[in-house]
Amino acid sequence: MFTRPAFIGDEAIAHAVATHWLREVSDIRYLPWGFGAHHWRVVSAGTTVFVTLDQLGPRHTATSLEAAYAGAAALAAAGLDVVCAPLPARSGQFTVDVGVGAVSVTPWLWGSTPTEAQARAPQHVRDVVLALDALHRAVPPEGLRFWTPQVGPGFADELRARTAEPWTSGPLAERARLAMAGRIDAIQHWTDRYLELADAAYSRRDTWVPTHGEPHNDNQVVTAAGVRLVDWESLALAPRERDYADLLNVAHDQLHPDPQMVELFALDWRISEIAEYARWFAAPHRGTEDDHTALGGLLEELAD
Repeated sequence: MFTRPAFIGDEAIAHAVATHWLREVSDIRYLPWGFGAHHWRVVSAGTTVFVTLDQLGPRHTATSLEAAYAGAAALAAAGLDVVCAPLPARSGQFTVDVGVGAVSVTPWLWGSTPTEAQARAPQHVRDVVLALDALHRAVPPEGLRFWTPQVGPGFADELRARTAEPWTSGPLAERARLAMAGRIDAIQHWTDRYLELADAAYSRRDTWVPTHGEPHNDNQVVTAAGVRLVDWESLALAPRERDYADLLNVAHDQLHPDPQMVELFALDWRISEIAEYARWFAAPHRGTEDDHTALGGLLEELAD
């Protein structure tokens, strides 16, 4: 996230890291990176780590987040080099509850995150295709969760009811509410098609593979040893097309995707984003940079 969390300070994060992973912390800096979780760079006696604070619900419970990070660590331990997995705490767990979410620690990768343009370069595309192929061929770790639809059949009706009256939760609330209210019929259509395709996917669940969920350029780091994927909180068994969204225009002939599953995960992204932003703007907000970024994301997903 671009904005520091108001609900926890650097001192509490440093204390959690020193208590559960490192002996002491000599430096901590908040990183205004990504969107969805909060991050810090922490240094201890020459060791640098990347710290993430994930807030739970509705995407995860404490158990499912722990299972995702443990699954990533199991894949890395089995020899899958593309995985930059979290480090275990001294307890053996990969997440630590700090009251307002779960903290995890990952090795600091020395390299660069490709821009969208760099991620479309032919050699980089080939490297990512090979990395995902290795992931999809990997033996699924024990306890890895199955992908499930983000919403149920009543999603559009629930949203219609929620957006029927003005929102006063923050400076961007009414813009968000009116945008969603004006697209309820489209949301209903998308939801119906989404659940139809999800049923088709579930009928072939025995073919599902380990998937990252969001292997776009912001979750890639190019190191001296090759491409590494970070942010494994979305790890799940699913159709392989779940990982193809950003590759379809540049590597379609290499992937040979199932068109129905491509459509499913395009809708999965769209509907999950709309649901998340509905929660975001119905809740108190102040009009921060993150709030404006979220509004832009909502309007993009509501467009045809």
